[in-house]
Amino acid sequence: MKLTNAEEQVMEIIWKCDTAFLKDIIGFYPDPKPASTTIVTLLKRMQKKGVVAYRLFGNSRQYYPLIPKEDYFKGCMNEIVKNFFGNSALQFASFFTTAGNLTETELEELKKIVEQELNSRKK
Repeated sequence: MKLTNAEEQVMEIIWKCDTAFLKDIIGFYPDPKPASTTIVTLLKRMQKKGVVAYRLFGNSRQYYPLIPKEDYFKGCMNEIVKNFFGNSALQFASFFTTAGNLTETELEELKKIVEQELNSRKK
């Protein structure tokens, strides 16, 4: 499931706050702030997509995430690998390391991460 850029912005705020009322969400935006109706529309779409829910406190809704940020990010990455790299994580990693303009230090760190993962799988 993919969120639009505007929905992702709202989701980032909710992930950061854990729970947020409409006024809290709007408060995170720089001026000029979006209309509350715009944010409400985004939140309704996000509810239909199953990524946020709310609790009622009187007439106010406190929104909270239904999906952890890490899970959403994994899903996005899997879609990129599937759509642009023929579902090959190896092709993605190759592209990332050559086209990513990584420094030698970053490549060494990446190498350590891969070695650690290999060692943990051998156990």
